[in-house]
Amino acid sequence: MAKPLRIAIVSGEESGDLLGFDLVRAIERQSGRQVELVGVGGRHLQSLGLKPMFDPGDIALMGVSAVVRDLPRLVYRIGTTARAIADAKPDCLITIDSPAFTLRVAKKVRALDPAIPIVKYVCPSVWAWNPGRAPAMRPYIDRILCILPFEEKVLEDLKGPMGIYVGHRLASDPDLLGAAEQQRSRVLGEGEKTLLVLPGSRRGEVRSLMKPFGETLKLLQERGNTFKVVIPTVPHVAPLVAEEARSWPVEPVIVSGPEEKLKAFAQADAAMAASGTVLLELALARVPMVSCYKTDLLMSAVTRLITIWTAALPNLIADRLVVQEFINEFLRPGLVARQLEALLGDTQARGWQLAGLDIVAERMRTERPSSEVAAEAVLELLQER
Repeated sequence: MAKPLRIAIVSGEESGDLLGFDLVRAIERQSGRQVELVGVGGRHLQSLGLKPMFDPGDIALMGVSAVVRDLPRLVYRIGTTARAIADAKPDCLITIDSPAFTLRVAKKVRALDPAIPIVKYVCPSVWAWNPGRAPAMRPYIDRILCILPFEEKVLEDLKGPMGIYVGHRLASDPDLLGAAEQQRSRVLGEGEKTLLVLPGSRRGEVRSLMKPFGETLKLLQERGNTFKVVIPTVPHVAPLVAEEARSWPVEPVIVSGPEEKLKAFAQADAAMAASGTVLLELALARVPMVSCYKTDLLMSAVTRLITIWTAALPNLIADRLVVQEFINEFLRPGLVARQLEALLGDTQARGWQLAGLDIVAERMRTERPSSEVAAEAVLELLQER
C-alpha cells in the first residue's frame, strides 16, 4: 500500500476551508494515496482528520485595526505554526487565503526547511493594491493557484510566482447551478418577497453590518414593502447573528446548514450581502443583490493605496457594473433600501443585473471542477521536487 501523503495546510476563512476540503479529496482521488493533514483549518478540513493547532477563527480577522490589536498573538501564532509544520516534515505546504497570516507562515517555513514545496491557494489581490507583493512572494511560494480568470496573467506581468488558473469551486457547484435553474423558472410575484440578508462569516463583519442592515429593513417596511427575511450563516457566528437581530423590526429565519442555504438561494427574490465570496455565490445562483461593507478606521485611512475600480467579484469578472456597492459612509439605509426595491420588482434594474450575472457565470465556467485542476497542479509540483 502506498505511503500516505502528509500535507500541511493553513486556512482561516470558511471559504478557504471549503477550498481545502475539495482539494484534499481530489488529491486523494488522483494520487490513489491517503492524505494525512497537519496545520490549521475549520470544520470541513477537520472532517478529513485535521486536528487544528488552534481555532482558525483567530486568524480570520477583519480590518487593519483588528490585526494591529492582535499583533502580539498573531506573531506568536505565526512562529509556532511555522515551526510545527517544519517539524512535521510534510510533503507539501498549502496555504489558503488569509494572506496576512498564511504568507508569513509560508515565509518562515521556507527559512526553516527550504525542501518543503509551498503552494498558495487563492492569489492575494495584488491586482487591487500594493503590486509589489507579487515579486516579493517568489522566494518562498512555488505555485499560486488562481481562482479568477485574469490573475494568471497579472502574476506574470508583475513577475510574481508561477500562477495556474484552476477556476473557482463555485462555478462548477451542481447545487448552485441547480439553484440558478430554479431561479430562471421562478415567476416574480406581486405579494410578499423573500429577502436574503448575509452579514458575513467573520464576527467583525457581523458586528459592523447588522445594525445598518436592520435600519434598512425598517425603512423598507415603512415604505410599504412586505417581505420575509432569511439569514444564511455559518455555525460559528450564528449565535452572534441571532443576538444582533433581536433589535430588528422583522424576525428573520436563521439557517446555517448547506441544504437550507441553497434552498434559500433558490427561493430568494433579492439579497443584501457583505462584500466577499458570497457575492459570487449569489451571482452563480442568479440572485439579484446589493453589496455592503464597512472598513475600520485604519483601513479607511489606507484606501488610497487601492487601485481597483470595484471590490465586488461579479463586477471584476464581468468587467462592468453589475452589483451596486455601498461602502462606509455610503452604507446608508435610504440608499440601500431604494436599490433593493428596484431589484425586488420586475424592473429594468433587475433585468440589467440578471444579464450581468449571466455574463459572470459564462466567464467562470470551466471544463473540469476547479479542485481537480488544483490537485493536478499540486501533484505535478511534488513530482518535480
